[in-house]
Amino acid sequence: MFQILVVEDDTNARKLMKAVLERAEYSVLTAVNGEDALAVMDAHHIDLILLDIMMPGMDGYAFTDELRRAGNTVPILMVTAKQLPADKKKGFLVGTDDYMTKPVDTEEMLLRIKALLRRSRIINERKLVIGTVELDYDALTVTRGDDHQTLPQKEFYLLYKLLSYPDKIFTRIQLMDEIWGMESESGDTTVNVHINRLRRRFEHYPEFDLVSVRGLGYKAVKKA
Repeated sequence: MFQILVVEDDTNARKLMKAVLERAEYSVLTAVNGEDALAVMDAHHIDLILLDIMMPGMDGYAFTDELRRAGNTVPILMVTAKQLPADKKKGFLVGTDDYMTKPVDTEEMLLRIKALLRRSRIINERKLVIGTVELDYDALTVTRGDDHQTLPQKEFYLLYKLLSYPDKIFTRIQLMDEIWGMESESGDTTVNVHINRLRRRFEHYPEFDLVSVRGLGYKAVKKA
């Protein structure tokens, strides 16, 4: 059973989050601020953190920043009343994985938690299996039966990203930022070129397709 830490100073909100998560069959621990959360994490394994920002003592930004500086990669979903774009940007800059504003749709929250936990497992295992196809993140390899290919780094990362989120549409800018970096001087046509190379490499694979979404970007579609 996954164990989730709810860090929230408001008693009613904390109890509500705990109840919702326990109904979804998660094990739940709670903390009232960043310092309290760090103490809980010293004593327990945590799979995901549901985090408020505005808290006394160590707030959500400072808590997230401290965890990431220490090399802790536990998934963090910030849930906060702070709605300005600058607030969200700050959250991502200090290292949160996702961000929701209050009042929260609990069904959407549970879906986001499920997605974050799934991604975390993929990252920790550093392998991804799609039908009979296995992607090995460390070796940059794609294997299907006797077919074994080692890809150039950027091609592999692009394929791994898309297949980690089947049916999710990524814009060219999103893919450029994550795989080539925000400071890259490459144009967004670079993504097109790499997608076309991947399509040629795996055109005989029946497990997945890389699909262009007109005016938006690309997505991977699992077929088997």
